[in-house]
Formats: sequence, C-alpha cells, structure tokens
Amino acid sequence: LRAPCLVPCRVFSPIVSPIARTVLPGGSVVVNSCSSAAEQLCNFVCDCSDCSDENQCGYLRGSAVLGTPFTCDFEDSDCGWQDVGTSTYGWVRSRASLAMWGTGPHSDHTVGTDLGWFLVTTSPPAKTAATAWLRSPEMREAAATCEIRAWYHLSGSWLNQTERPVLHLAVAHRDDVVGLWQSPERSSEGWHQLVAYPGRITEQFQLIFSLTQPPSCGAEVGLDDIMFRNCGLPGEQQACGAQESRCHRGSCVAQHRFCDGTDDCGDSSDEDVAQCKNFIRCSFDHNLCGWEVVAGPPVWGRNTSLNLGTSYSVPTRDHSNNSRAGFFLHVDGGPAAQAAGTAQLVSPTFQASDSCSLVLYCHLHGSATSNLSISYVTSSTQQLMRERTGDLGSCWVRERVDFSVTVPFKVLIEGVAGSGGTVAIDDLILSQGCLKEQGELVGSVPHPAPPVVTLPSQAGASPCAADEVACDSGDCIAAELACDFADTCADGSDEKHCGTTTFESGAGGWHDVSVGQLRWGLQKVTEPHSFLTVFLCPGTSLALQTGEGQMVGPAKARSPLLGPSGPACTMEMSYHIHSDPQGFLAVSVADHTTGSTQLAWQTQGRGSPAGGHVRVPLGQRSRPFQVELLALVDLQGAATVSVDNVTSEQCYLDVVSPTAAELSCNFERDMCGWYQDLSSDFKWVRSTGQGQGSDHTTGSGHFLSVDPSVPWSHGQRAQLLTPLQEPAAAPRCLSFWYRLAGPQIGTLNFKLRPEGGEEVVLWTRRGTQGSIWHQAWATLPATGQQRYQVAFEVLHDGFLGDVGLDDLTQTAGPCGAELSCSFEAEGCGLAASGKGTWQRQSNGTGTTAGPAADHTTGTAAGHYMVVNTGRVSLPVGHTAALTSQPYQPSVPAQCLAFWYQLSPGTPGSLRVFVEQSRVRTKVLSVSTMEGSSWHRSHVTVQPDGDWQVVFEAVGAGGDHGYIALDDLHVSDGACPEPASCDFEQDTCGWSSPSDPRLHSLAWGWKSGVTLTKYPSPEQDHTLGTRNGHYVHFDTSVLGARGTSALLESPPLPAATDSCLRFWYHMDIPEHLSRGELRVTLHGALGQRTVWSVPGHRSRGWQRAVVPVQSPGEFQVRGATLGCRVTAGTYQPPRPHLPLQISFEITTRRWPMEGTVALDDIVYSAGVGCHSSPKSPVEEKSSGSFVAEVVLSLLLALVIVALVAAGGWYWLKPRGLASRTPAESNSPQGFDNITFRD
Repeated sequence: LRAPCLVPCRVFSPIVSPIARTVLPGGSVVVNSCSSAAEQLCNFVCDCSDCSDENQCGYLRGSAVLGTPFTCDFEDSDCGWQDVGTSTYGWVRSRASLAMWGTGPHSDHTVGTDLGWFLVTTSPPAKTAATAWLRSPEMREAAATCEIRAWYHLSGSWLNQTERPVLHLAVAHRDDVVGLWQSPERSSEGWHQLVAYPGRITEQFQLIFSLTQPPSCGAEVGLDDIMFRNCGLPGEQQACGAQESRCHRGSCVAQHRFCDGTDDCGDSSDEDVAQCKNFIRCSFDHNLCGWEVVAGPPVWGRNTSLNLGTSYSVPTRDHSNNSRAGFFLHVDGGPAAQAAGTAQLVSPTFQASDSCSLVLYCHLHGSATSNLSISYVTSSTQQLMRERTGDLGSCWVRERVDFSVTVPFKVLIEGVAGSGGTVAIDDLILSQGCLKEQGELVGSVPHPAPPVVTLPSQAGASPCAADEVACDSGDCIAAELACDFADTCADGSDEKHCGTTTFESGAGGWHDVSVGQLRWGLQKVTEPHSFLTVFLCPGTSLALQTGEGQMVGPAKARSPLLGPSGPACTMEMSYHIHSDPQGFLAVSVADHTTGSTQLAWQTQGRGSPAGGHVRVPLGQRSRPFQVELLALVDLQGAATVSVDNVTSEQCYLDVVSPTAAELSCNFERDMCGWYQDLSSDFKWVRSTGQGQGSDHTTGSGHFLSVDPSVPWSHGQRAQLLTPLQEPAAAPRCLSFWYRLAGPQIGTLNFKLRPEGGEEVVLWTRRGTQGSIWHQAWATLPATGQQRYQVAFEVLHDGFLGDVGLDDLTQTAGPCGAELSCSFEAEGCGLAASGKGTWQRQSNGTGTTAGPAADHTTGTAAGHYMVVNTGRVSLPVGHTAALTSQPYQPSVPAQCLAFWYQLSPGTPGSLRVFVEQSRVRTKVLSVSTMEGSSWHRSHVTVQPDGDWQVVFEAVGAGGDHGYIALDDLHVSDGACPEPASCDFEQDTCGWSSPSDPRLHSLAWGWKSGVTLTKYPSPEQDHTLGTRNGHYVHFDTSVLGARGTSALLESPPLPAATDSCLRFWYHMDIPEHLSRGELRVTLHGALGQRTVWSVPGHRSRGWQRAVVPVQSPGEFQVRGATLGCRVTAGTYQPPRPHLPLQISFEITTRRWPMEGTVALDDIVYSAGVGCHSSPKSPVEEKSSGSFVAEVVLSLLLALVIVALVAAGGWYWLKPRGLASRTPAESNSPQGFDNITFRD
C-alpha cells in the first residue's frame, strides 16, 4: 500500500494474516488455545475461555500491572508490534537508563521505575531527516465506540525549537492510510497521554506509529501502555431494554441511535436503507442537499482531507466513509476569519413540528475558543438549542437536537473557528418529522418562493478586533487580559464568565467538551428533601447527564482560558457523588504552554451519597491553562454527580500570602507560604512519615517529604517554592534539617531565583546520607533591588529512596563556616590567598588541569577546588593558601576530614594547618601519592576556641601539576583510626562509589528505629540499643541486570600483616540462601576474595576477623548483592589503583528478600589478627553496653568454674583431669568463617 502524505511517504508491505501458533517462543504467552477461526482473532472479543485468541495483537488479553484488558504494557513482550523501517532509525523494546538524565525516558509509564519496559526510538541519523516506523499486527472489526489510548514520552533539545519532530498515529485499512492523531505543537518532556478514535472499521486493519525528525534533531520518543477500550463489537443479549431495539446479530441498541449515520450494531442493521428511507441524510459527497451557505467571510467550505493537507487541526477523514476522499463542510480559524464574524449554514423553512430532530457530526480541534452552535430561527425569534465550545480532539462527535416549534422555522448552524483551529460538520440527518413548507421534503428541489423566515443580521455583532474581547460597557480589551483574575474592564465584566459561579445565572464560562454518552449540563434541584441538598444548596448546579455522543468514557467540562495565576491560587467547590466504587469525580489542569494535563484532585464513589466542600490547589501557572471537571458514573441506576459554588481564591499573580515573607517553618500547622511547583514531575508532601521515619521537630509531628517511588511519579524533578520575596538589603542565614535516604535518591538543592535573573544553587547534597536528620545552613545573599524566590529541589537518580525537610529557620546575617562542603554549589566561604589561585571548577568546565572527576559525584560535571602548581603559576617555594571561616566547637574534640588528589610528576606539596589565635599548627604534609584516585585524610582537632583550617599548596618547579581538594567535613568527636568506624557520628569515609557507570546502589546509614520502608536490625552492635547506628542494605531492591551495592573504605597504606574485624547481621530467608557476603581485596594486581559467608538468618550480630596483607596501597570495598549475571556490568579502568577490599553479596536468585548490616569495623594496620584490636572510638557512651559486657563476663566465669569443677569431679577417678589439649591454629571465638584466596 502506498502511504499518502499525511505523514512522510513510504511504501508498506501488504497486510499479512497472523501466523497460527499455540505458544510464543519461550512458552510465555499462549495464542489461540481454542483454535478460533482467523476472522475471530484480534477482534477485541474473547472467544477462547482464556482469551488467548486476543494475545500478540498489538495488545495482550490484559495487563497484570494495570488491571486493564486489551493492553500492551511491554513488560513481557512487544505484543507483536514491529519496527518496519528501512534504516537504522527505528523502534526497540527497552528499559530506562538512569546513567544520563536528558537522553530519554528515565522510567516506564506502567510501573514508573527504571525496571519497566517500553518502546523507544533509537539511532537517529545525525545529518539527514529520517522516519521511524512502527506497525501493529493485523486487527479486525473495530466498533464505532473504539478508543485507543497510549502514553508517549518526548525528550531532547528540540522541545523548544520551531522545527520539531511530530509523532503520528495512523490506521491502514483497505487501500488507504488515514491519520488518527498527531502530537501537539507545544510539548514538554515527560509522559503524555494520547487519545485516538478510529471510528467503525470493518474487516482488517493495522495501526502505524511514525516519527519523522529533522536533521541533527536528536529526539527520542518512547511509547508505553497502549490500550484499546470499547473496541469490540457489541455481544448478543438475551433481552433488550424498553428503549432499545434488537440488531440482526443479536445485540441491542438504543432506538434513538437507529438511522443516525453510525453502525452501532456492528452489522449495519441499525442503518438499514429500507428502515431509514424517510430520514434525509446529507453527507456532502455530492452537494449541500438544500442547505444554504450564507455569504461571508468566513464561510462553510466543502472539501476533503486530501485537499486540506496535514495541518494539526483539520479533519483527517470524513465521517460518512471514514475516508480521506469523503466530503464535509469546514471553517478554518485565523485572525482574518475570526475578525470577519461567524460562518453560517441555514436549512430550508420547515413546517411547525414537535417531532423534528437533527443528528449531525461535528469536529472541533486545534483551538480552545472554537464554537459550534445550533439554533432555530422563526420570523420573530432565534433560539439556541445546542452549543459546543473548545477542543474536542481529532474525532467526529455525534450531536442530536430535537425541535418542537409551533411556527415555521429554519435551522441555523454557526461555526467560529478559534485561532489555529478548525470547525467541521458532516452527515446532517433530519428525521422523518422534518417537513419543508408546502409539504415538500428537505431533499427536494428548493421552492422558488421567498423564505418565510429571515436570518438576523450580523452587522455590529462585535466592535472588537480578533485579538480583543468586549466588556459589557462596549469597551474592548486585549484577549489575554480576560480571566486573568484581575478586573480590567471598568465594570469587571472581563472576569464574569471565568469559572467562578453558582450556576444560577448560567454556566459561568464552563463548557462541556465530552465526546461520549455522558455530558455535563445545568440541572435544577427544587425539592428541599432531595439528598442532593445535603451537600449542595437548592438551586441550579452543574450535573452529569446523558449525552448524545457515541463514545463510552468520562464526561469532561472545561473552564475558559485562564491565567496567569499566583502561587496561592486555589479553586474551591461543593460536590456531590452517588456511585459505586467504579465511578469518580476529578479535577485536572490542562496547561497549554507545555501541552500537559495534571490530575489535581479526585474522589471515588462509595456506594452511597457522599460529598462536601473541597479546596483544589492550582498554584502558579502561565497563561493559558484550563481547569477540567471529569466524571464517570452509570446513570442507568441512581448514580449522580453534581458540582456547585465554584470560586477562585488568591489567584491573581501579584496576590501576596500573609505568610509569604516568612521562610521559617516547622510544618506542624501548614506550609507557611511554601508551595509546590505544580510543573514539577513529582511532589513534596506534608505528612507524618508513613514508614519513612519521624519528623525532626517533635518526633511525632509533620515534615515535608518526597518519594519518587509513589505511583505516577514520573520524571526527575520536584520543587518547593516561596512566593516572591521583597528585595533583601543584607545577607541572611537559613538553617534547615534534611534527610536523604535510599540507594538511588539523587540530589537535594537549595536555590535562589532572582526575578528576571538566572537561578543560583546556594547549597547541595548528593547521594544517600542515611535515614537520619542532618542540619545544614545556607547564606542568602543580599539581592539589591531585585525580588526573588528560594526553592528546594529534588533531582532523583532512580526510584529507591526519599527526601525529608523540616524545621526551617531564618536568622539575620550570614551563616558561619560550613561543616560539610562538596563544592557543588559554591566555595563554602573558603578564601584564597598567596601567589597561586585556588579555584572551584569541574573537569567539564574548568580552565585549570585537574582530576577527571570529582570525589562527590564521580563525574566530570562534579566540582572541586584546585590550584595549578606548574612553575609558571606557582614558582618553587611559593604558596597558595585556602582558608576556611572560623569553626566554633561545641565539644572538646572535632574531626576534620577531607579528600585530596595530587597530579603525577612533580605536583608540589600539600600542607594542612590548624590555626587558632593566629597560631598555625601543621597537621599534614604530602608531596607524593600512590595512584591517581582521590585519597582521604583526617585529623583530630582539640581547640581551645574558634579555629580555622588552612590548605596550603607549595610549588616544586614542575612543568605541570595540580593539587585538588573535595568533600571537606567537620564532625564532633575524635577521629577514629583509618577505615575503623562505629557509625555513630558518620560513616568515617566509608562510602558507596559514585561513578554512574557502575550502576551501583548505595548502602544506607541509620539507627535501629524500625522503618517500614527500610527494614533492618532493631539494635546496633556498638550500643546495643535502638539509638545506635550502623550501615545496612535491603537486598530486595536489587534487579536482575547486574546491579550491585558497594561499600568502599578510603585508600589505605601498604600493610604486610594487618587485620580487619567487623560485626555483621544478616536476615535472609533460608530458602533464598544461594547468596553470600564476601570481602574482596582489589588492587593494581587484580582482586582476591579473602572471606565469605553464605546468606542466612543470623541470630543477632556475628563477629568476623579477616587477615589483610598487601604489598601496596589498597582500599576496602563492600558490595551487597551484586547479581552473578555480570556480563554487562561496567568495570572502569583502574590505572595505578591502590588495593581495595569489598563487602559484597552475590546471588544466583532474584529477587532476594533480606537485609545485611555492618557495624563496628576495626582495621588494625601492621598488627596481625592475633593481637587485641583497638577500639574504633576512644570511649563508649552507653553505660548499658558496659554493664552488658561486665555481666556477660561474670556469667561466663561462673559457668566456666562450674563446668571445670564438674569435669574435674567426673574425670578424677578416671585419671584424665591433667590432660592438656593441643593448641588449635583455627580462629577462636566464632563460627561460619571462611577464608578464601
């Protein structure tokens, strides 16, 4: 078949019947188990008892995840969809990539994580335009009610460009390819829903997705969750209802749907020619059938889709034949046409009648302001009977109007196409009660006598231009000033019909855009005893009613175009719903700037009357947007839905909330003026934890949280904003408590947004910081004369984790020295001095030679501080200093830790001083470094008062060189020995690798307080209480694709006889014990496993002792549950890498439920395992722990004494009491320890 140029032309192969088969390769999906005939396959009707005749049809019989029939979610297969392109640019089934944001979908739509599957375009050519083609299997017999829904994802730099790729959906039927849908002109990144209506299709057809992108576009498009709703022909029924008639095939159809131009029966028996002979149908295929086009402009034009091109708004086929060659009438929108008035089509004059009805099919698409109205006109009046406004989508919508007029009349059809839109009509069908004057039928030759009814003149209909609207006073204002929540007209009439209404004087601007058998309409409640008045005041409300459309789906009403709105904007309304649980009422917001629609609120039926008053936050939005009311219930019973008393509160853009200037908040009562950026992909939620832990304020109160794993949280970003703040003349300090937990949580940013300027990141943290509250500070700079906003932003790396925020406090003056600094946001107040210049940079943007990646993120985009130590920049003996702000100690000892890197060759030396009262004490000096990785150093500081740290680089005369610093951290308490840690204060340099290419999941750090979301031991080992801390990992989050969870020590010096001691806790069910925890040495000479233990359920904490010997510098690396399927796992090059040690759990079974925890790691350098270890900390703060040890020792001594006495008493007569056992070379004091080379 030759594809017409609705989409770029190419040649398709003929439609081929599906190959009969019983089982798919691999045996996963059964096809046609009952051997149905070919004509019964893929017809949206289950003929086999297991519905296997509806598998691999472009859909499966159902989605187990979504619970919807005739759906392809791509989780198990491609459902028969095939890439039919002829180039490398095509479609593949794939999963998301979390390694590089901005290069495609980062989750599927079905499950909302990186583990879900979808189709995505791949390998676009760089310099030429190309088209990716995707074709479904053959399908059969789509009903007139058929609705296709799918979700598509757009990504790429092209989103804001004028030359953009367009995604098309078309149907190939017989010898034609007809477009059903194309992506809108404005789009934003993320998952969007498409809805297409193929209409009644007989026999065989296939669906075709195509994406054509311009050269160098670089677009990626994903497809997921393709659903087919109400596509099967109606089944045979035993009995028909009172208002129904039986079709020849046994199904039942409402009587008023007979002879309406649509094959509702599925065998066309409801459109039988003999039965419908007295109905007059005008398809416009040959002429206007006696209807008259009133002179314009604009005018109704008779045309076909073949002649109208591929514009977004024009019909792609007619209704009569579902063909591009069929005729219809249309009027196109544009500034000139809109300014000229309204296109009018008028019927002949009809006799007075109470049985005349008109069925027509209308098409309104491309503009929210298009309008179609149907009226009757007599010699004295004009009465509006039906009106459709807005964008109904790319489909033909059935409308029916009944006329009961006591005098002769004409039918007047008026069309106004909004800018960029099209209004079209087809298949005007008049019932047999519509008789022309003089007794002639409408289809006869027009009578030569002048009409008895004349149309009213359009002169002076509007004094305003096309881009203006009229006030009631007659003045004209710009159209964008109407419904902007502020009075522009002197009489306020520009805000009169903008959605705020009691419905007593009309719809208040709300208009029905339903296309199915339900619609919204005004309804009067007069009975005071009616149960509706329990929730709604007596009077008129907007209610769900029976509609005239042919589709089966929710009713939808829209407000006028609104905006812009302010951050506090809220819509309030009263509502009533009486429905079973399948019914619902919802509010959504259609944002025409981004082309997206977001659900704002919803409620479901409960089986009994329910309702109330609800506040729906709309938030800050650009113009234009529209609010939508959606409802779905079964009106055949007692079900009802009504809405009343709609108001908009604080929606004007410049409205200032009473708490807008207050940044401080503990979130116990409300949000304190902070609000959710509704354009974000997922949300901040005020809650009390729900398994994530308690708040910081009281331990049982409220805080804000973000959880990207909740259903339908797609995308990367969640933002929390303040309203615009007044200019700040002086800097201030914002203190806050945060929590970053989970193995994939990503980044928390605090940003400043000057009005009209570029936003600035003031503070940032990346990666898990444990399920523990941390305090942070950020200085808000003076902003001069600029107003500003501040924002907390979450950027997640995956879907495993959560973020908490609590106890925000703003104080005057700048903050003090930062206790933790990654240099990702700024230089943290460190001041540079001396000959050379320290500068903050990343490898991707820096001008000075430096490390290829920072330590914090492990990427070229990460930032660090670096100084050029080459002889030109820093001559021999010259210094470059970097000095911190003063630290104010609260305990006798503090631990200063940082990461550093020296270039190969002659980098000079790094000297570190602690300065108190202008007296410097050198604590570190290093001039060479083994390997090219980051090294960690720490020093215990015991200050008498405020102190500062000074990093000093000294030039050595090399040609080139650098010294770099990253991740500066000051914590309370003395520093432990290198690689030793009890995890009470922090993780002591132990960390999960940040290199995104490793696809590694991070270990968590928490106390024993039970969290539903993060199962782990209830007590630590150090203190033996719920308040003690340890590191842990939940093995159930690991996938089957070679993911792992690594825990690395800082680099350690060479050791010939060292010892690693630690305590571990495992909770892995015995039937899933095909995994192991192991310790592995990694170094320049390779890797070696030195200890392992099978997965099991341990009875409490278990002790392990591992000898460590290495001729070179090394690291301890720990990994949890790296699946043994490692063929695709990335192993980064490690030139000159020091030796490392890993904690690692491997498994040959997935999923593997369980947890692993580590505590009290003690590394003894240069001391073998036969010696007593040093404690990882100087003191234990828990008296209960000491008491427990003492009691345990006393009990052990008593038991030993009793056993010895009894043994001596028993052995003495036998002469065996003096026997001395031989010494054992095996480890003492613990079991299940395995050493491995």
